[in-house]
Amino acid sequence: MSPEIIGLVALAILFVAIFIGFPIAFTLVAIALGVGQFALGDVAIHLMTLQVFSVMRDPTLASVPFFLFMGYLLEESGLIQRLFRGVQLLLAGVNGSLYLAVIITATIFAAATGIVGSSVTLLGVMAAPAMMKSGYDVRMSAGAITAGGTLGILIPPSVMLIVMGPVVGVPATDLFAAAVFPGLLLSGLYIAYTLVRSYWNPKLGPALPMSERRPMPEVLRELTIGAVPVVLVILATLGVILAGIATPTDAGAVGAFATLLLTLAYRKMSWAGFRRSMMSTVEVSCMILLLVAASNYFGSIFSRLGSADWIANLLLGLEFSPTVMLLLMLALIFVLGWPLEWVPIVLVVVPIFLPIVNKLGIDLVWFCTLVAVCLQTAWMSPPVALSAYFLKGVVPQWELGDIYAGMMQFMVLQVIGLLLVLFFPSIALWLPGVLR
Repeated sequence: MSPEIIGLVALAILFVAIFIGFPIAFTLVAIALGVGQFALGDVAIHLMTLQVFSVMRDPTLASVPFFLFMGYLLEESGLIQRLFRGVQLLLAGVNGSLYLAVIITATIFAAATGIVGSSVTLLGVMAAPAMMKSGYDVRMSAGAITAGGTLGILIPPSVMLIVMGPVVGVPATDLFAAAVFPGLLLSGLYIAYTLVRSYWNPKLGPALPMSERRPMPEVLRELTIGAVPVVLVILATLGVILAGIATPTDAGAVGAFATLLLTLAYRKMSWAGFRRSMMSTVEVSCMILLLVAASNYFGSIFSRLGSADWIANLLLGLEFSPTVMLLLMLALIFVLGWPLEWVPIVLVVVPIFLPIVNKLGIDLVWFCTLVAVCLQTAWMSPPVALSAYFLKGVVPQWELGDIYAGMMQFMVLQVIGLLLVLFFPSIALWLPGVLR
């Protein structure tokens, strides 16, 4: 059996093991080590040492714990709830105001952290009771919460983009800049969809009753005191990264420290909440870094066997145009996003496509942005659809079928947003070009 075929067999075993439910990181290491020792000998051990140390020394990946800590602090301190309440009161007289409050809050929270599970859970806890009390449509409510929660995977500083940068050899700051407008585009599509449907059918999202509204001075005071400082910290952290003033790691550290000071100033943080934030940050950071190291090791074995080049040459031999080839790759990623999370796709599948992307002359920043938009479906697509289970866990009154039905509506909007970025590359490439 040729080395290339051995690599393909290893890839097939990997996907089967992931579908069965084996832990991804340990599965990657076990398969790579076994196949590598069989086909390459002691070189497999040297590649493991090299890949693990290279990942642990990467300064960009050091930003992951800071952004995670920042998000967990905002979640535990209750500041995001206050932001949601302020937006809700400001838009109280608009049909579909709670949809808007959810999506706007989710967009701002996404700019603080890429923790999709926490975003969906937090939005469900905050918004679902108010939506049920106001008689909002269950399906659209579930769709707005899950779609808004998944924005954290795309809008910078996204953990996925931080991980993807070293994988494809593109600075994370370029990926951050490229993802800003696609993320805002999707947020805008969600807002427009909910507003239009609520306007044509007010029963889907009625305005809040007068008894729940507050005088405008009180609303403005709540927004100014409760929301503005949080937004300023988030925008300042992201702004210094995009402007090139600080690296993601430096900006993440300062942003996390500023968020901690903010929670202390508002006296919203308990010792138990702080401890939970610290422990969650450590757990998720270790998981992500272990996954990156394991996938890099598997990728190095896969490339050393020549399987990646074999696949690239096979696809390039089809002689499709670059656009058709790009559509095929995105379609495969889109389909893989249904049963898989973003981690194995970014760390295993995307590197396989890189030789094809480079030979076709496709801009890597644009390609990564398209992949990121595609991978939002990993959190909203059956049969995995982790966002549905997060939401069901905090809102058990809603049927899982209704949650799925609501998510599918917003998946259509995601596909529209993906096609807009595909056919109008400047949506993703304009801001990185301006900031360079």
